[in-house]
Amino acid sequence: MKLPDKPRAVITGAASGLGRALALNLAARGGRILVCDVNADRSAETAKLVVAAGGTAEVLHCDVTAATDLERAAAEADRLWGGTDLLVNNAGVAGAGEIGTIPLEDWDWILRVNLWGVIHGCHVFIPKMKAQGHGAILNIASSAGIACLPEMGSYNVTKAGVIALSETLYAELRPARIGVAVLCPTFFATNLLESFRSPSTRQRKLAEEMFRRSKVTAEEVAEAGIRGLERGKLVIIPQADGTWIWRTKRAVPGLYHRLLGRRNSALAARLGLDPTRA
Repeated sequence: MKLPDKPRAVITGAASGLGRALALNLAARGGRILVCDVNADRSAETAKLVVAAGGTAEVLHCDVTAATDLERAAAEADRLWGGTDLLVNNAGVAGAGEIGTIPLEDWDWILRVNLWGVIHGCHVFIPKMKAQGHGAILNIASSAGIACLPEMGSYNVTKAGVIALSETLYAELRPARIGVAVLCPTFFATNLLESFRSPSTRQRKLAEEMFRRSKVTAEEVAEAGIRGLERGKLVIIPQADGTWIWRTKRAVPGLYHRLLGRRNSALAARLGLDPTRA
């Protein structure tokens, strides 16, 4: 589905990283962006950049773990522009660790942000989009929800949940003329590690290495997400390694899981990380 001219967009986690890149992508179309985030200073920076890029921006403090904050976002978009053409559920955090060592408090934290945050956004905005007769939702997941990398159980579960929710909505909302897509990037340049939690320093070092290796930018991922949404794609995988993971797992799942374990062990060995130690 093609987004309208000067799209009215609500973007969570828009203060930096992929959220900011998505805001600027839409700003180039004259987009009207509600910058939703918990970081006031970075949100203000994003808003200034949106205006400089040709768009319109307003800032709203929004904690996606609270459904009432998403209700305020929807009400603010209604007040400012009379509705929302595009909801981007982007806000997210990162975590890793072996099952049984990840504190239950960290499970609760990552589920509330990464999964419940998306559920809250969809729950609040879908009735409004149905009432106006159109709309689009771009959920930000990760190839982690497909690949299910070792030692990333909590993160994998949240992103797999976002993919499942998006697949459900894709069919459910077609009669209402509401487009749905889920963006599943692999590693790319972002500030996701700022929120990273793990009971072990080993997982942080592994994650830092994977981010360091990536040459893909947030702007490239944002462009792929918007383009895929407009082309009617459900699952958008912007990088070649993610496409390989998707195809290999579907074609030869047994081989895929064996290779995945070897790859994780090989990377740890190259970094001098003992899998038996924190």
